[in-house]
Parts: sequence; structure tokens; C-alpha cells
Amino acid sequence: MLTRINKFIADSGIASRRKAEEYIQQGRVTVNDKVIDKLSFRIDPDKDVVKVDGEIIRAKRHVYYLLNKPKGFISSTKDEKGRATVIDLIKTKEKVFPVGRLDYNTTGVLLLTNDGDFSNLLMHPKSKVPRIYHAKLNRELEEKDKLKLLKGVFIDGKRGKFINIKFPKHNDKKLVEVECYEGRNHFVKNMFSALGYTVKNLNRYSFAGIKADIQVGEYRKLTEAEVKNIIKMYSKNIRRN
Repeated sequence: MLTRINKFIADSGIASRRKAEEYIQQGRVTVNDKVIDKLSFRIDPDKDVVKVDGEIIRAKRHVYYLLNKPKGFISSTKDEKGRATVIDLIKTKEKVFPVGRLDYNTTGVLLLTNDGDFSNLLMHPKSKVPRIYHAKLNRELEEKDKLKLLKGVFIDGKRGKFINIKFPKHNDKKLVEVECYEGRNHFVKNMFSALGYTVKNLNRYSFAGIKADIQVGEYRKLTEAEVKNIIKMYSKNIRRN
């Protein structure tokens, strides 16, 4: 697959994309020993030899993981209090980071990667990435409150809403499935709290269409098809918006 030369250089980790563009404009970049001065130039990473100041560079290998996050882990690369992080659960030589975050005691789907563009795409508000949660409440959700949550309530001075609400078990109105696009911290808990409910247990059932098809605490690599589908789907949403 062809990729722009500036992105390739940035992905190698030697410079930001803006700095890579400066290198190209300064004539410091060659492809197969020919100087490249066009920022739009595309290469085949598997065939072309790219050099900056005569040194061969290679793009960093992008990796993508799905983790079924357990309770008791921080969604960060490190924690100042010394608590365990989700990074401790992934065995990889690559330096990865979580896409967004889940609270300390929230479980479920969490993606990790070293691809900044992929992460930015999923976290961009215009991408409208669906997040589906299963929330266990302290009491049954009343119909009038369900309608309010779908219409929108204010939390921290900003309006938020769920785009869909279901009951996974018809005879259990305390267990609620909610779908939203929001990525604000504690969003689901704060939405229910605004109407006097307490979320006793929270699990992210799905994120960007990816479900936790593995046991809690386990992880797996996303398939190439899954990654391509995510990029295609949510890049399209940004263009529409």
C-alpha cells in the first residue's frame, strides 16, 4: 500500500510530520537515491529505499491490540502512584498506549496501539465512534428518566445524551445498555448521576464496533481487516462532518 513520504518519515520516529516536510523541502530526502522535493510523493514501504541525509530509515511497525480490561488497572502508560496500568497486561516490544481511557474499576473493550493517527481518528469528536456500555444501577431505570437521557441532560455545564438505551435482560431494569459517542471522563456515570442514579458496575461492551470476544484480562491483536474497516468507517464520518 502506497503512503505519503512525509507520513513514512514521521512514522519512523525520527521527526514529526512537519519536520519531515522541512527535510523534504530542503532536499535532504531521497527515494531509491533520487532526491524528492514533493510533499505529495508516495512510496511503497516494502520496496522503496528512503534515506534522510544519506541514512536509511524504516517506518515503525504499527501494532493494534484489543484488551478486555479488568478492574484495578489504570488506563495510562504509567501511574504516578505506582498502580498497575493496562500496559502491564500487554506483552510486546513496541511502546503502545491506550486509545482513550476506561476508569480504574471499569471493565471491557480498550484498544491499544503505537499509531498516533489511528488513535486521533478514533478520539476525534467528528468521527462519531460508538461506545456501548453495560451499566448496573442501584435501582431500576424509570421510563421518564430513560427519555431524558435520550433527549439530553447537562453534566459539567455541557449537554450530553445517549443515542440508544436497551435492557439486555427484559426482567432486569437495573442492568442497562447505553450507546453514546461521547468520550468525556466518567461520562456514563455522570449521566446517570445527574438523574440520581449510581452506577455500581460498568463494562464497555463495544468500542468502534469491536467487542470483547476474549476473557477479562486477556488481549489479542486486531486483524488487518478490523483495522482497515475502522479507518475506512470513521475517516468517512469525518469527511461527512
